Amino acid sequence: MTMATIGDIVTPLRAMTPAGNGLTVDLAGITAFDTAGAWIVHRLVADWTAAGVPAQVANASAEAERLIATVAANDVPVTRRPPRGNAIIDRLSRIGGAIVAAAHNIGLFLAFLGQTLIVLFQTVFGRRKLRWNAFIHQCEAIGVSALGIVGLLLFLVGIVVAQQGAVQLRQFGADVFVVNLIGRSIARELGVLLTAIMVAGRSASAFAAQIGSMKLNQEVDALATIGLSPIEVLVIPRVTAMALMLTLLGFYGIVMAILGGGLFAWVSLDIPPASFIRRLQEVTPLSDLVIGLIKAPVFGLIIAMMGCFQGLQVTGNAESVGERTTRAVVESIFAVIVLDAFFAVFFSALGYN
Repeated sequence: MTMATIGDIVTPLRAMTPAGNGLTVDLAGITAFDTAGAWIVHRLVADWTAAGVPAQVANASAEAERLIATVAANDVPVTRRPPRGNAIIDRLSRIGGAIVAAAHNIGLFLAFLGQTLIVLFQTVFGRRKLRWNAFIHQCEAIGVSALGIVGLLLFLVGIVVAQQGAVQLRQFGADVFVVNLIGRSIARELGVLLTAIMVAGRSASAFAAQIGSMKLNQEVDALATIGLSPIEVLVIPRVTAMALMLTLLGFYGIVMAILGGGLFAWVSLDIPPASFIRRLQEVTPLSDLVIGLIKAPVFGLIIAMMGCFQGLQVTGNAESVGERTTRAVVESIFAVIVLDAFFAVFFSALGYN
């Protein structure tokens, strides 16, 4: 009675109907027995017993008895679909679970933020040493390697802003005010904001993936075991390098966007470069550039901290690395946009309009 031979006797056994004074399944002549045979014997005995006719197994070997008992223990009714409760209660339960998870995540991030700021202040005031090799390496990875993509992106954005502004202003015969639009929008908002979004997608994901892989390989635990702080070794070089490089990249992006807008104004609007630069100096106050560059290091700090935090939260398997990397990018971009809105309201309230 094995899987290979059970098919010959399944149909005759199922055709038997419970009748008579009882049933005895004699296994004395069985030479081979597996779970398929045990299932057939168990179901036959169970069906007859359920019909009120006594049934038993006789002359079974110890192995056969063990298999039959195992099959009987696992013969339990299973629902194909879980019962569906109240749809409103289920939805509220999901919302509540999401709120609790978000609050827990915020608490973990605030704790991480506090630890990072403490170590950062200790590094600034000389109580801890900055790891210069790691700092310089991160500066290269964050800043130098991003010059091409950031420059191209902001150059094209400058052209798009100039083109769209010219289309609208031409209706009022005010083409010359395209320079105002380019100067103020790029220097104050778009230059640094788009650079930060680009760096968030590029570097926050890299931080989360790198630290997450180290967490899976227990390298982070190894650092703590030998007495080194993971915050000092892994986080501080990335945070300081990001704050510095995003400021420089922001200025570089502003310059490239203005060059793109100036090129469009020269080609399509017949505004010479000398006139464009002179007009740009007249209509764009220095405060706009300063405000844009003030935001850059703050954006850099939050992007780096989001990436490192999500990397340190990796647990379990490689799937967690992908999930945390995605969350690092989404949350860092969200935080950058929220902070940019806050800065806009803050500086407007101070009178820098």
